[in-house]
Amino acid sequence: MSAPATGRVIGVVVTHRRRELLAESLAVLSAQDRPLDHLIVVDNAAEPEVGELVAAQSIPATYLPSQHNLGGAGGFALGMLHALALGADWIWCADDDGRPEGPQVLSTLLDCAVRHGLGEVSPVVVNIDEPDALAFPLRRGLVWRRRRSELFGSADDRSDDLLPSIASLMNGALFAASTLDRIGVPDLRLFVRGDEVEMHRRLARAGVAFGTCLTTAYLHPDGSDEFRPILGGRMHTQYPDNETKRFFTYRNRGYLMSQPGMRKLLPQEYARFAWYFLVQQRDLAGFREWMRLRRLGRQERFSPPGH
Repeated sequence: MSAPATGRVIGVVVTHRRRELLAESLAVLSAQDRPLDHLIVVDNAAEPEVGELVAAQSIPATYLPSQHNLGGAGGFALGMLHALALGADWIWCADDDGRPEGPQVLSTLLDCAVRHGLGEVSPVVVNIDEPDALAFPLRRGLVWRRRRSELFGSADDRSDDLLPSIASLMNGALFAASTLDRIGVPDLRLFVRGDEVEMHRRLARAGVAFGTCLTTAYLHPDGSDEFRPILGGRMHTQYPDNETKRFFTYRNRGYLMSQPGMRKLLPQEYARFAWYFLVQQRDLAGFREWMRLRRLGRQERFSPPGH
């Protein structure tokens, strides 16, 4: 299914108690050289001052306050469905603590999607404080990359602007409406952490052409500290910096790893986390907690922490 070369582009932003950061994001989203046709902001805290900020934008905008915290997954699901109902041909996702690197990001993504026949395209997600550093490490082939410049095939070749079949969701991700018809919207049950991986899984399973456009970027707070090197840096494992993040990360990964298209990664998953907790950290309690949380996800027990 081919995506439209032109059409109605609607932005979807999800926020929760970050009004000042949201203002910085909306300022860039509203100033693209290819203007958004409409902007939707889903507010998981339903704060009146956020509604006032959205109403003050220079482009048409809709404020969707939620009295129930839907998380990132539910917030994007609500925003995407509303965008489709408004007649979107393309849906551009953003969050409240990051922003496009400049005014040409949307036009660059649209051009890349049309030239390569993509149903989804993402910018490179870079560290907001150090734009040549990736906000999250990315593996290309067998090598982990931590710099934006390392993503190109060679240091001197910038002709190939697409990294196919790899994309960071939802930071700056651009979806064709026809793609969401095929893969659906994020799963509310995941709340936060892993919802973007699950959407990535659906893109691959559905046979949608997608990738990362290497010539544009989205600025995001650094998240690379969560990815701990093991085996001398040849592999990485994930250890978030607080208990709540670990709960959602490990529980949701338990669910993800039980899904079609992901099960082949299970041996590697066990090996990586067993090595990290038992060999590298000597943390038997941590390993047991990882096992407990992933079991909850595998059994689809999606209660919040403490229940």
